[in-house]
Amino acid sequence: MTRFDDLAGFAVVVRAGSFTRAAAQMGVTQSAISQTVRALERRLDLKLLNRTTRSVSPTEAGERLYQTVRQRFEDIEAELAVLGEMRGKPAGTVRITATEHATRTLVWPRLQPWLPLYPDIKVEISGDNRFTDIVAERFDIGVRLGGDVAKDMIAVRIAPDMRMVVVGSPDYFARHPMPLSPQDLTEHDCIGLRLASHGGLLTWEFMRHKKSVNAHVTGRLVFNSSELILSAALSGLGLAWLPSDAAQEHVAAGRLVLVLDEWATTFHGYHAYYASRHASPALMLVVDALRLSEPR
Repeated sequence: MTRFDDLAGFAVVVRAGSFTRAAAQMGVTQSAISQTVRALERRLDLKLLNRTTRSVSPTEAGERLYQTVRQRFEDIEAELAVLGEMRGKPAGTVRITATEHATRTLVWPRLQPWLPLYPDIKVEISGDNRFTDIVAERFDIGVRLGGDVAKDMIAVRIAPDMRMVVVGSPDYFARHPMPLSPQDLTEHDCIGLRLASHGGLLTWEFMRHKKSVNAHVTGRLVFNSSELILSAALSGLGLAWLPSDAAQEHVAAGRLVLVLDEWATTFHGYHAYYASRHASPALMLVVDALRLSEPR
């Protein structure tokens, strides 16, 4: 029988767009996955990938092969998951992509006590602030704010609406006046969040009397992690725009000061979402675990 591991490796490389990312996903070395794909090209006597120092993309033949094998592998994996259920024990791997904040405050706290109940279910969690296409990147579940979920997905609310607040340390405000409106933020050192999905800084959004205002803030510090933004704000290095639950403990303790509260905007809360096709029993159990603890 023809071996198919090289086809599977090729499909992962195309999907990831990188040998490095593909190797990390498969748990092998970059050299090993590169050799696997080269062996496939020699076997077929076709060039399947265009390689540069920065990216990997399929040739015309490679794209045709990828589109052919991708769906077949997905069908096989889904069927294997179903067969696993016939043993009477839910089994399979569930890959989850969630924002860093959702991973830390919702996904992991809810799955941690749940995992011992289902020892045959493997869970992979990727904390990432990018807007991820879960189908293209072969994730089973995505967790994002409700307004960011694609319309063709099945979505389950797992958290209440999220209120965003502006905070700074007492030390910072000892050196700077408190802003009275979003427009005043142009005079402040604001800590930015860069979104990997489009390379730009996150715009701070405000709402008052049903009128929305966007503030394109600037400052000396930019991170791609809300935890680092919080740490910098606590150190007095600037103002931060954060989910209220991330700041409330520090506000209550006096380590941070809340400003522009009357301008705070609220977004639709976190939802777990998945594609309707091939929703395995293991996947649905994970969704239920995330939904069970939903605040009432």
